[in-house]
Amino acid sequence: MKFLPTIRQNVRQIVERIHSAAKAGADVILFPECAVTGYRRDFKGLTPGPVSQGCADVARAARAARCNVLVGSPTFRDGTWFNSLLVFDRRGRMVFEYSKIHLAAWDRRFFQPGKSLAFFRIDGVPATAIICHERRYPELVRLPVMLGAEIVFHPNAGLDTLHISRTKRRGRDGIAVRAFENQVYYVFANSVGPQGNGLWSAGDSKIVAPDSRVLALANNRDAMIIQAELDLAEAGRKYARDALQHPVFLRKAWKQMLTLCKRQLRTKR
Repeated sequence: MKFLPTIRQNVRQIVERIHSAAKAGADVILFPECAVTGYRRDFKGLTPGPVSQGCADVARAARAARCNVLVGSPTFRDGTWFNSLLVFDRRGRMVFEYSKIHLAAWDRRFFQPGKSLAFFRIDGVPATAIICHERRYPELVRLPVMLGAEIVFHPNAGLDTLHISRTKRRGRDGIAVRAFENQVYYVFANSVGPQGNGLWSAGDSKIVAPDSRVLALANNRDAMIIQAELDLAEAGRKYARDALQHPVFLRKAWKQMLTLCKRQLRTKR
């Protein structure tokens, strides 16, 4: 996705892509981080009304297309902005909201960190999510996979110098490793192209299988939809499940951490 200057323009292209993906047979579609507003912007001037309206338009499109939609958007709660991922089901209902826990330098100028890991279901399939910079924190994936997640959804909005952006292209970003070490599917949606002030996003949206095979890969130039069919029988979570049992001295600690994660999911707002 290439971000456009206004919320209305971004939402228009999101809605168009929901319908085109659904017509092509998609059950779920993931959009990048802050897709509703764009990421390279001054969020201090943001007001809740237009953002809420944009998200409502996305919800209506999900319902009309009968497609699950995950979309990145700022969210406003108790006078505070969060960098969030919203999960809409086929009926357009928001069934989960995850707020980014580990904020990048740009985020910290505008957002507060979230307080809970992501764990939700898509058509009954357990899943989790991280946002952009959080790929550096493998526990945000490992713990939800231990809870049962079979798919990781990762919205991203690259904001790098051209040199760094080039080093991330053609899959050199560690995502296949994360899929393999947890034996789960990994769906990554990134913005693409120049972001202003000499900064770039590497693109390379991808869908990766539990054995680290790249099932679909976008390029680093064009806004495009990629698609793959997932055989969930392959998402066995074997290595995460093995880690719960051995070494034996960590079993109790893992159990305690998972109990804390479940408790926080129940109490999150």
